[in-house]
Amino acid sequence: MKKSISGLLLAITLVSLFSFATGTRIVKRNNNSLFSINHERHSIGSTSTQIHEFYKQLSLASIGLPENVFALAYLGFEKLNKLGRTSSDSILTIIDFTKSSSEKRMVVVDLKMQKILFNTVVAHGRNSGMEFAKAFSNKTNSHQSSLGFYLTGDPYIGSNGYSLQLNGMEPGFNDKAYERAIVIHGADYANESFIHSKGFLGRSYGCPALPKSINTKVINKIKNGNLIFIYYPDRKYLNGSEIING
Repeated sequence: MKKSISGLLLAITLVSLFSFATGTRIVKRNNNSLFSINHERHSIGSTSTQIHEFYKQLSLASIGLPENVFALAYLGFEKLNKLGRTSSDSILTIIDFTKSSSEKRMVVVDLKMQKILFNTVVAHGRNSGMEFAKAFSNKTNSHQSSLGFYLTGDPYIGSNGYSLQLNGMEPGFNDKAYERAIVIHGADYANESFIHSKGFLGRSYGCPALPKSINTKVINKIKNGNLIFIYYPDRKYLNGSEIING
């Protein structure tokens, strides 16, 4: 992981230099936090100190999201945001698959308003593991979860009810999400009551399935071009992701 950490620090430095080289200006907003305004797209600066401060302002430690996971997710957001790929809503969803499925390992944050919108349990693919997700695949019919960055698409009504299309942004890691029908949807096995009886959530065919009680609310908040980052410290992914290392 030392190689990955050094690579992350280098990426942070390069993005920071790019921001200043292109004349991005820093302004004060809400509790003296640092934001950069670029073509009406709102984001914080990208130095490690600024990311640390934003992590604290969002109180992400209080819900158990590690700072290094947030840093990776935010750097991906910054890159895709500057390319004009993300919605101006600036909603970022992070799923931390280092945690048990009995824990609330999905968090949705509003980067503009600096607040946590949702913190919930989320299911992983049945062939990724039992209580913990440990194996990942981009292959059709693998019934495994896929790592990396996704952009949300349009909601629709399907066999699992109200669902949200996901577009994988990472070649070789999740770019077959659409053809695999990897979507966000609600499921009975993704409810916390299931945890009380079994000890952990049921599993999907690879979809990040949510409790039915909040599924619609989450989908309506993150739909149409907002970013999702699914994390696990998989060496192949961390060393091969073009978004993280590019």
